[in-house]
This record gives sequence, structure tokens and C-alpha cells, in this order.
Amino acid sequence: MTIITTSRLALSELSEADAPFIVELLNSPGWLRFIGDREVRNDNDARAYIVNGPVKSYIANQFGLWLVSTTDQQQPIGICGLIKRNHLPHPDLGFAFLPQFIGHGFARESAEAVLKHAANTLKIPVVNAITTDENLSSLKLLFKLGFAFIGLVQNPGEDEELMLLEKQL
Repeated sequence: MTIITTSRLALSELSEADAPFIVELLNSPGWLRFIGDREVRNDNDARAYIVNGPVKSYIANQFGLWLVSTTDQQQPIGICGLIKRNHLPHPDLGFAFLPQFIGHGFARESAEAVLKHAANTLKIPVVNAITTDENLSSLKLLFKLGFAFIGLVQNPGEDEELMLLEKQL
């Protein structure tokens, strides 16, 4: 089901049929370096990831990570959406794209659309974002989107400190 459209992109709910794409994305160099290994190695792992993550979030929160596809060829290129993390005060904006689609403005276009949807449809007043200080391209985009650095945070069970950013919608 399509949730958001822009001039170039369609954001829709992930389904088990998207498993091959998720295997590719979650094992891409950028994902492994900046997000971490989710141990998704095959379609079965990917289906479990989709059902226990995004699909569960759609039901519980009315949002989650959405599949980003091009509108012209309906080609999956990444994911973008909101994640409810119990250790953060507000929903977290997340995005990731296959390497060949980085640098074309797709992350910014999809993130702007998600933030507009969060404000206008979901009535969410504030959104967080977390990233490593080494992920310069994500930080640059988050600052362009109007996020401000508010401190450091750790994901439960992890030692790495992450930058916590926030945007008033």
C-alpha cells in the first residue's frame, strides 16, 4: 500500500515480497558500517525482519520504515520512515539507500515527504534522528532538514555513542 508519493518516489509498506531487496540493502557496505549487521543473510531472514520490524510497527504506530521506489520504473532503491524506539522521546527518522542511488537527492526527497506526513497526517510534533558522528552524509542531510544536535545517546545493549538530533515539526 502506497503511503506517500513525490514527483520521483513512492513510499509504501514493506511486505514479505520485498525480501530479496531487504537482503541486498541490509548487506550493503553503508548499512553494515553505519547501522550495523542485522544478520539478514537470505530471504527467510529478510521476511522475519520485515514482519517483526516494519509490519509490526505499521500496526502498532501507524508508521514504520517504508520501501522507497522510483515512480517511473517502480524500482526499490531504499527505505525511509519513522521508528518508535523506547529509549528515545520521539519517533526516529531513519533512511538507507542502495549505493547506486546515493547522491541523487532521493534521501532528502523521501525524508522531506516523511516529515511532512508526520506533521500533517500523523500529527507528530517532534521527530528525533540518531547517527554516528562518522556518518557525515547523513549528518549533512539531517542538518539540511532542520534537525539540531541535542546530545549523545546509546542504543540499549550497545557501547557506541550516537548523536541525537531533534526537529520540531
